[in-house]
Amino acid sequence: MKSDVKVAEDQKSEYSASHIEVLGDIEAVRKRPGMYIGGVGVRGLHHLLWEIVDNSIDEALAGYCKNIKVTLHKDGSASVEDDGRGIPTEMHELGKPALEIVLTKLHAGGKFDRKAYRVSGGLHGVGLSVVNALSEWLEVRVWRNGKEYYQRYERGVPVEPLKVVGKADRTGTYIRFKPDEEIFEVTEFSWEIVSQRLRELAYLNKGVKLELYDERTGERRVYCYEDGIVGFVKKLNSGKPVLHDVIYLSGEKSGVIVEVAIQFTDTDVERALFFANNINTVEGGTHAAGFRAGLTRAINEFGKKHVKKFKPLTGVDIREGLTAVVSVKVPEPQFEGQTKTKLTNSEVRTAVDSIVYSGMLEWLEEHPNEAIKIIEKCVLARKAREAAKRARELVRKKKEGLTLPGKLADCSSKRPEERELFIVEGESAGGSAKQARDRRFQAILPIRGKIINVEKAGMNRAMKNEEIRAIVAAIGAGVGKDFDITKVRYRRVIIMTDADVDGAHIRTLLLTFFYRYMRPLIESGYLYIAQPPLYRIKKGKKVYYAYSDRELEDVLKRLGDKVEVQRYKGLGEMNPEQLWETTMNPENRYLIQVTIEDAKKADELFSILMGEDVEARRKFIVEHSKEVKNLDI
Repeated sequence: MKSDVKVAEDQKSEYSASHIEVLGDIEAVRKRPGMYIGGVGVRGLHHLLWEIVDNSIDEALAGYCKNIKVTLHKDGSASVEDDGRGIPTEMHELGKPALEIVLTKLHAGGKFDRKAYRVSGGLHGVGLSVVNALSEWLEVRVWRNGKEYYQRYERGVPVEPLKVVGKADRTGTYIRFKPDEEIFEVTEFSWEIVSQRLRELAYLNKGVKLELYDERTGERRVYCYEDGIVGFVKKLNSGKPVLHDVIYLSGEKSGVIVEVAIQFTDTDVERALFFANNINTVEGGTHAAGFRAGLTRAINEFGKKHVKKFKPLTGVDIREGLTAVVSVKVPEPQFEGQTKTKLTNSEVRTAVDSIVYSGMLEWLEEHPNEAIKIIEKCVLARKAREAAKRARELVRKKKEGLTLPGKLADCSSKRPEERELFIVEGESAGGSAKQARDRRFQAILPIRGKIINVEKAGMNRAMKNEEIRAIVAAIGAGVGKDFDITKVRYRRVIIMTDADVDGAHIRTLLLTFFYRYMRPLIESGYLYIAQPPLYRIKKGKKVYYAYSDRELEDVLKRLGDKVEVQRYKGLGEMNPEQLWETTMNPENRYLIQVTIEDAKKADELFSILMGEDVEARRKFIVEHSKEVKNLDI
């Protein structure tokens, strides 16, 4: 059994054998959860669910599972049920049922010898045991060998032996767990995060049905896509002008299975997603490097053969406007870290490079008209890049032109690590925020109305917009390819808009701008969204605030009758004291840290709602109209 060793930190005391503390597997995980799930915030919480869902997907990859159901329960727990083979329940050589070994021992699983699973997302065999260790309680049911088995655990420890509770005419596994409040900062699962991941998995595993049910709201979604990653790329490009139908390439080399879907758009944004054994490797890795190399080689070779006076194109020029999904299945995946954000297998690069190069070159030869369109797009991108480089050199020479905007109320602290900038919707709310703030570390930048639509405007037009220039100048780190994260003047840039439709629109515009032109700000975790309260509740002389409809219901139940409820339409309705108390005071406020996934979603939504594709916009509005409520309250 692998154990963690802790050394006493008191250097002044005597250091002897008695100071060595040996932690069992469960204790080790509970002591250092971040080592296994990447943190104890929103990301770590959902990582627990992914571990279980990934096990069910591994059963699908092995050919034994077709249906997976995820339920978010009212009591804060979540469950995953599949129709796979069921976790083995027979006695293990360690003297306990195999199911109990899997749930209590690190590095125990069926994915090491590649006999039960040819490929899998689970690599280290720590998934289920980690979920069990970090749960207040966990229940497991297995249907196998004509029997139904059941066992319950509390904080990783079985409270009863595995027992047979009935007969079964099916196979599969059901696991329900409640994240431990002693461990996690956040314990409420997000419908948006879970639904996005299940949709992703359905695209990556064509024909597998994934169902999501939320007991809290009654909402239900079923995801199943027979066209796989081709449909994924179509969805990513909803609302964007495309140059051709989606290109699908696939093959197998050295045991690595490769699937690639590619489509070029008439935009300047690259969007490529990379998956290894269904895991979204957000930091890329060898499959990303192989894809880029193969694509660049193929397009340059076609250009040399068929285009007069062709000059070789760089990968940057080729990938402008590209949307791609790359999915590899690897027998022995190697990742950086337990959270698996970067693939490192060297053989994967060779396999992907080879399959993409040969497949793409063949497609270009068979589709000469579309191929020429792609080449022309890449050449335009090169010319624009060269022109932008010359323009940036001019801007650099006139850098003093971007002085701090006059409407910025800056803070007095000179230390970037403690400074924060509020970008506030409207002059009125900006005035209240200036009065409410702590001048020592909080700066306020009011912006008027909606900023420019960066979906349609290029960099040059965007930089002529007064509000955009003010934001760029205030942050002080440049923009676009010249953005330098080390020069950012604030460690928190906080978007503060009204809690209504216009506010959401402005927030989406800003998120899209930051995603397009200041992406490192998001990647470094510096961008946040303020959460002003939706309701002010008064009973007698006491005042309470609610930040959601559900929270309002809870407060009203607790307070009973004779209460006054005020629905805030905007930030301007709060006086400075209320704004400070509810939205700006670090002791009380709610801030949402923006992730790259959030920004990508905003970018995708904005492409649909503000792009050129009218039909995509109409379809989106029709599909989502029932979800819109309380617009005019």
